[in-house]
Amino acid sequence: MELAFLPSPPSPYLALGPLMLHWYAVMVILGVVAAIAIGKRRWSARGGAAGAVLDIAMVAVPFGILGGRLYHVITSWQLYFGPGRHPAEALYVWQGGLGVWGAIAGGALGAWLAARRRGIDFAAFADALAPAVLVGQAIGRIGCWFNQELYGRPTTLPWGLEIDPANRPAATPNAVTYHPTFAYEAVWDLSAAALVVWAERRFRLDRGRVFALYVAAYTAGRGWIETLRVDPANHVLGLRLNVWTSLLLFAAAVIFLILRRPGRRSALSELAAGQAASQAVLLVRDDAEDVPQPQDVPAPAFGRRP
Repeated sequence: MELAFLPSPPSPYLALGPLMLHWYAVMVILGVVAAIAIGKRRWSARGGAAGAVLDIAMVAVPFGILGGRLYHVITSWQLYFGPGRHPAEALYVWQGGLGVWGAIAGGALGAWLAARRRGIDFAAFADALAPAVLVGQAIGRIGCWFNQELYGRPTTLPWGLEIDPANRPAATPNAVTYHPTFAYEAVWDLSAAALVVWAERRFRLDRGRVFALYVAAYTAGRGWIETLRVDPANHVLGLRLNVWTSLLLFAAAVIFLILRRPGRRSALSELAAGQAASQAVLLVRDDAEDVPQPQDVPAPAFGRRP
Protein backbone atom coordinates (compact mmCIF):
# COMPACT_ATOMS: atom_id res chain seq x y z
CA MET A 1 0.00 0.00 0.00
CA GLU A 2 1.36 3.42 -0.96
CA LEU A 3 1.96 5.95 1.75
CA ALA A 4 0.80 9.50 1.02
CA PHE A 5 3.22 12.28 1.74
CA LEU A 6 0.29 14.65 2.24
CA PRO A 7 -2.67 13.12 4.13
CA SER A 8 -6.17 14.49 3.85
CA PRO A 9 -7.80 15.99 6.95
CA PRO A 10 -10.04 13.55 8.82
CA SER A 11 -13.01 15.92 8.77
CA PRO A 12 -14.16 18.95 6.78
CA TYR A 13 -15.47 20.53 9.98
CA LEU A 14 -13.90 22.66 12.66
CA ALA A 15 -15.45 21.81 16.03
CA LEU A 16 -15.77 24.71 18.47
CA GLY A 17 -17.72 23.12 21.29
CA PRO A 18 -21.25 22.56 20.01
CA LEU A 19 -20.52 24.74 16.97
CA MET A 20 -19.44 22.98 13.76
CA LEU A 21 -17.82 25.20 11.14
CA HIS A 22 -16.90 24.16 7.63
CA TRP A 23 -13.17 24.52 7.10
CA TYR A 24 -13.84 25.57 3.52
CA ALA A 25 -15.84 28.59 4.69
CA VAL A 26 -13.23 29.40 7.34
CA MET A 27 -10.44 29.45 4.76
CA VAL A 28 -12.46 31.63 2.38
CA ILE A 29 -13.08 34.11 5.20
CA LEU A 30 -9.40 34.12 6.16
CA GLY A 31 -8.51 34.76 2.53
CA VAL A 32 -10.86 37.73 2.40
CA VAL A 33 -9.42 39.14 5.64
CA ALA A 34 -5.86 38.78 4.35
CA ALA A 35 -6.72 40.43 1.04
CA ILE A 36 -8.34 43.39 2.82
CA ALA A 37 -5.40 43.81 5.21
CA ILE A 38 -2.81 43.77 2.43
CA GLY A 39 -5.00 45.92 0.20
CA LYS A 40 -5.31 48.58 2.92
CA ARG A 41 -1.55 48.88 3.22
CA ARG A 42 -1.04 49.12 -0.53
CA TRP A 43 -3.87 51.61 -1.01
CA SER A 44 -2.65 53.77 1.89
CA ALA A 45 0.86 53.77 0.40
CA ARG A 46 -0.67 55.33 -2.72
CA GLY A 47 -2.22 58.12 -0.69
CA GLY A 48 -5.69 56.60 -0.48
CA ALA A 49 -7.84 56.40 2.62
CA ALA A 50 -7.35 53.03 4.31
CA GLY A 51 -11.00 52.95 5.33
CA ALA A 52 -12.06 52.99 1.69
CA VAL A 53 -10.77 49.44 1.20
CA LEU A 54 -13.04 48.02 3.88
CA ASP A 55 -16.01 50.07 2.66
CA ILE A 56 -15.57 48.83 -0.90
CA ALA A 57 -14.94 45.28 0.30
CA MET A 58 -18.32 45.29 2.07
CA VAL A 59 -19.88 45.54 -1.38
CA ALA A 60 -17.33 43.61 -3.44
CA VAL A 61 -17.19 40.47 -1.26
CA PRO A 62 -20.93 39.62 -1.43
CA PHE A 63 -20.86 40.33 -5.19
CA GLY A 64 -17.83 38.06 -5.50
CA ILE A 65 -19.41 35.18 -3.59
CA LEU A 66 -22.59 35.48 -5.62
CA GLY A 67 -20.68 35.65 -8.90
CA GLY A 68 -18.43 32.73 -7.94
CA ARG A 69 -21.37 30.54 -7.01
CA LEU A 70 -23.30 31.44 -10.15
CA TYR A 71 -20.35 30.56 -12.36
CA HIS A 72 -19.89 27.23 -10.58
CA VAL A 73 -23.57 26.29 -10.80
CA ILE A 74 -23.87 27.34 -14.46
CA THR A 75 -20.74 25.51 -15.58
CA SER A 76 -21.42 22.43 -13.43
CA TRP A 77 -25.21 22.36 -13.57
CA GLN A 78 -25.31 18.56 -13.71
CA LEU A 79 -24.34 18.47 -10.03
CA TYR A 80 -27.55 20.22 -8.98
CA PHE A 81 -30.17 19.69 -11.65
CA GLY A 82 -31.54 16.53 -13.22
CA PRO A 83 -32.73 13.12 -12.03
CA GLY A 84 -31.67 12.36 -8.48
CA ARG A 85 -30.21 15.82 -7.88
CA HIS A 86 -31.24 18.41 -5.32
CA PRO A 87 -31.41 21.97 -6.73
CA ALA A 88 -31.45 23.48 -3.24
CA GLU A 89 -27.84 22.34 -2.81
CA ALA A 90 -26.84 25.03 -5.30
CA LEU A 91 -27.17 27.42 -2.36
CA TYR A 92 -24.84 25.46 -0.07
CA VAL A 93 -21.75 27.60 -0.60
CA TRP A 94 -20.11 26.26 2.56
CA GLN A 95 -19.83 22.81 0.98
CA GLY A 96 -17.48 24.12 -1.69
CA GLY A 97 -17.91 25.27 -5.24
CA LEU A 98 -16.91 28.86 -5.99
CA GLY A 99 -15.83 29.54 -9.56
CA VAL A 100 -12.90 31.94 -9.35
CA TRP A 101 -13.81 33.56 -12.68
CA GLY A 102 -17.27 34.43 -11.46
CA ALA A 103 -15.88 35.56 -8.11
CA ILE A 104 -13.41 37.94 -9.78
CA ALA A 105 -16.04 39.29 -12.17
CA GLY A 106 -18.64 39.72 -9.44
CA GLY A 107 -16.16 41.23 -7.00
CA ALA A 108 -14.86 43.63 -9.66
CA LEU A 109 -18.39 44.74 -10.46
CA GLY A 110 -19.17 45.37 -6.81
CA ALA A 111 -15.86 47.21 -6.31
CA TRP A 112 -16.49 49.35 -9.39
CA LEU A 113 -19.94 50.36 -8.14
CA ALA A 114 -18.63 51.18 -4.66
CA ALA A 115 -15.56 53.03 -5.97
CA ARG A 116 -17.65 55.07 -8.35
CA ARG A 117 -19.95 56.12 -5.53
CA ARG A 118 -16.95 57.29 -3.50
CA GLY A 119 -15.30 59.03 -6.47
CA ILE A 120 -12.29 56.67 -6.46
CA ASP A 121 -10.36 55.83 -9.63
CA PHE A 122 -11.25 52.15 -10.11
CA ALA A 123 -8.17 51.33 -12.20
CA ALA A 124 -5.83 52.62 -9.49
CA PHE A 125 -7.82 50.79 -6.84
CA ALA A 126 -7.74 47.52 -8.79
CA ASP A 127 -3.98 47.86 -9.24
CA ALA A 128 -3.52 48.28 -5.50
CA LEU A 129 -5.64 45.23 -4.67
CA ALA A 130 -4.34 42.85 -7.37
CA PRO A 131 -1.55 41.08 -5.40
CA ALA A 132 -3.70 41.15 -2.27
CA VAL A 133 -6.42 39.22 -4.09
CA LEU A 134 -3.88 36.61 -5.18
CA VAL A 135 -2.84 36.03 -1.57
CA GLY A 136 -6.50 35.73 -0.60
CA GLN A 137 -7.08 33.20 -3.37
CA ALA A 138 -4.13 31.11 -2.19
CA ILE A 139 -5.53 30.94 1.35
CA GLY A 140 -9.07 30.21 0.19
CA ARG A 141 -7.91 27.39 -2.08
CA ILE A 142 -6.65 25.47 0.96
CA GLY A 143 -10.31 24.90 1.83
CA CYS A 144 -10.44 22.32 -0.99
CA TRP A 145 -7.97 20.22 0.98
CA PHE A 146 -10.43 19.82 3.83
CA ASN A 147 -13.23 18.88 1.42
CA GLN A 148 -11.03 16.38 -0.47
CA GLU A 149 -12.03 17.97 -3.77
CA LEU A 150 -10.43 19.45 -6.88
CA TYR A 151 -7.46 17.10 -6.83
CA GLY A 152 -5.68 15.82 -9.91
CA ARG A 153 -4.80 12.54 -11.57
CA PRO A 154 -3.32 9.61 -9.63
CA THR A 155 0.38 10.02 -8.91
CA THR A 156 3.17 8.22 -7.09
CA LEU A 157 5.13 11.41 -6.43
CA PRO A 158 6.23 11.84 -2.81
CA TRP A 159 3.89 14.83 -2.37
CA GLY A 160 0.86 12.90 -3.56
CA LEU A 161 -2.37 13.57 -1.69
CA GLU A 162 -4.15 10.68 0.00
CA ILE A 163 -7.85 10.59 -0.85
CA ASP A 164 -10.34 8.51 1.13
CA PRO A 165 -12.04 5.72 -0.85
CA ALA A 166 -15.42 7.44 -0.60
CA ASN A 167 -14.04 10.55 -2.37
CA ARG A 168 -12.04 8.84 -5.12
CA PRO A 169 -13.10 8.92 -8.78
CA ALA A 170 -15.07 5.92 -9.96
CA ALA A 171 -12.48 5.32 -12.69
CA THR A 172 -9.59 4.91 -10.20
CA PRO A 173 -11.05 3.42 -7.02
CA ASN A 174 -7.79 1.65 -6.10
CA ALA A 175 -5.48 4.63 -6.56
CA VAL A 176 -4.46 6.03 -3.19
CA THR A 177 -2.57 9.25 -3.95
CA TYR A 178 -3.43 12.06 -6.36
CA HIS A 179 -1.93 15.35 -7.51
CA PRO A 180 -2.76 18.03 -4.88
CA THR A 181 -3.82 20.59 -7.48
CA PHE A 182 -5.19 22.86 -4.77
CA ALA A 183 -1.65 23.13 -3.36
CA TYR A 184 -0.20 23.73 -6.83
CA GLU A 185 -2.61 26.60 -7.32
CA ALA A 186 -1.95 28.08 -3.88
CA VAL A 187 1.82 28.10 -4.51
CA TRP A 188 1.28 29.54 -7.98
CA ASP A 189 -0.92 32.32 -6.57
CA LEU A 190 1.70 33.35 -4.02
CA SER A 191 4.41 33.30 -6.69
CA ALA A 192 2.22 35.35 -9.01
CA ALA A 193 1.63 37.89 -6.23
CA ALA A 194 5.39 38.32 -5.82
CA LEU A 195 5.78 38.66 -9.59
CA VAL A 196 3.08 41.33 -9.78
CA VAL A 197 4.66 43.40 -6.99
CA TRP A 198 8.11 43.14 -8.59
CA ALA A 199 6.89 44.00 -12.10
CA GLU A 200 4.85 46.93 -10.83
CA ARG A 201 7.93 48.50 -9.30
CA ARG A 202 10.32 47.51 -12.08
CA PHE A 203 8.17 48.71 -14.99
CA ARG A 204 6.08 51.34 -13.16
CA LEU A 205 2.81 49.75 -14.16
CA ASP A 206 -0.34 51.78 -13.66
CA ARG A 207 -3.81 52.49 -15.12
CA GLY A 208 -5.07 48.94 -14.67
CA ARG A 209 -1.96 47.24 -16.02
CA VAL A 210 -1.11 45.75 -12.62
CA PHE A 211 -4.52 44.10 -12.49
CA ALA A 212 -4.10 42.91 -16.07
CA LEU A 213 -0.77 41.32 -15.15
CA TYR A 214 -2.51 39.61 -12.24
CA VAL A 215 -5.08 38.12 -14.63
CA ALA A 216 -2.39 37.00 -17.07
CA ALA A 217 -0.19 35.45 -14.37
CA TYR A 218 -3.04 33.64 -12.67
CA THR A 219 -4.57 32.24 -15.85
CA ALA A 220 -1.18 31.03 -17.08
CA GLY A 221 -0.95 28.78 -14.04
CA ARG A 222 -4.61 27.90 -13.80
CA GLY A 223 -4.58 26.67 -17.40
CA TRP A 224 -2.00 23.91 -16.89
CA ILE A 225 -3.22 23.04 -13.39
CA GLU A 226 -6.73 22.57 -14.81
CA THR A 227 -5.44 19.88 -17.19
CA LEU A 228 -4.41 17.76 -14.18
CA ARG A 229 -7.82 17.76 -12.52
CA VAL A 230 -10.16 14.78 -12.77
CA ASP A 231 -13.31 16.16 -11.16
CA PRO A 232 -16.41 16.27 -13.40
CA ALA A 233 -16.42 19.22 -15.82
CA ASN A 234 -17.95 20.22 -19.11
CA HIS A 235 -15.65 20.01 -22.12
CA VAL A 236 -15.47 22.04 -25.32
CA LEU A 237 -13.46 20.60 -28.24
CA GLY A 238 -11.80 18.15 -25.90
CA LEU A 239 -10.70 20.73 -23.30
CA ARG A 240 -12.24 21.53 -19.96
CA LEU A 241 -14.31 24.70 -19.97
CA ASN A 242 -12.02 26.35 -17.44
CA VAL A 243 -9.05 25.79 -19.73
CA TRP A 244 -10.79 27.74 -22.48
CA THR A 245 -11.68 30.47 -19.99
CA SER A 246 -8.03 30.67 -18.92
CA LEU A 247 -6.83 30.93 -22.52
CA LEU A 248 -9.31 33.67 -23.42
CA LEU A 249 -8.65 35.73 -20.30
CA PHE A 250 -4.88 35.34 -20.68
CA ALA A 251 -5.06 36.61 -24.26
CA ALA A 252 -7.28 39.53 -23.25
CA ALA A 253 -4.96 40.50 -20.39
CA VAL A 254 -1.85 40.39 -22.57
CA ILE A 255 -3.52 42.50 -25.27
CA PHE A 256 -4.52 45.03 -22.61
CA LEU A 257 -0.96 45.17 -21.30
CA ILE A 258 0.38 45.80 -24.82
CA LEU A 259 -2.16 48.41 -25.88
CA ARG A 260 -2.63 50.26 -22.60
CA ARG A 261 -0.33 53.25 -22.50
CA PRO A 262 1.30 54.25 -19.22
CA GLY A 263 -0.08 57.24 -17.39
CA ARG A 264 1.45 60.61 -18.19
CA ARG A 265 2.69 60.99 -14.66
CA SER A 266 4.32 57.57 -14.75
CA ALA A 267 5.91 58.01 -18.17
CA LEU A 268 7.26 61.49 -17.48
CA SER A 269 8.13 61.07 -13.83
CA GLU A 270 11.90 61.13 -14.37
CA LEU A 271 11.69 64.09 -16.77
CA ALA A 272 9.49 66.02 -14.36
CA ALA A 273 11.84 65.29 -11.48
CA GLY A 274 14.78 66.48 -13.56
CA GLN A 275 13.01 69.66 -14.56
CA ALA A 276 12.07 70.37 -10.95
CA ALA A 277 15.67 69.90 -9.86
CA SER A 278 16.90 72.24 -12.61
CA GLN A 279 14.39 74.91 -11.61
CA ALA A 280 15.44 74.58 -7.99
CA VAL A 281 19.08 75.16 -8.98
CA LEU A 282 18.15 78.24 -11.02
CA LEU A 283 16.16 79.69 -8.13
CA VAL A 284 19.09 79.22 -5.80
CA ARG A 285 21.37 80.98 -8.29
CA ASP A 286 18.97 83.88 -8.74
CA ASP A 287 18.64 84.32 -4.99
CA ALA A 288 22.40 84.22 -4.59
CA GLU A 289 22.90 86.89 -7.26
CA ASP A 290 20.40 89.21 -5.55
CA VAL A 291 22.37 89.23 -2.30
CA PRO A 292 24.66 92.27 -2.20
CA GLN A 293 28.29 91.29 -2.42
CA PRO A 294 30.91 92.96 -0.18
CA GLN A 295 32.39 94.97 -3.05
CA ASP A 296 28.98 96.25 -4.05
CA VAL A 297 28.14 97.80 -0.67
CA PRO A 298 28.87 101.56 -0.81
CA ALA A 299 31.45 102.77 1.68
CA PRO A 300 30.20 105.21 4.29
CA ALA A 301 31.10 108.86 3.60
CA PHE A 302 32.84 109.90 6.82
CA GLY A 303 32.86 113.63 7.61
CA ARG A 304 30.12 114.40 5.09
CA ARG A 305 27.15 116.25 6.36
CA PRO A 306 23.77 115.66 4.94
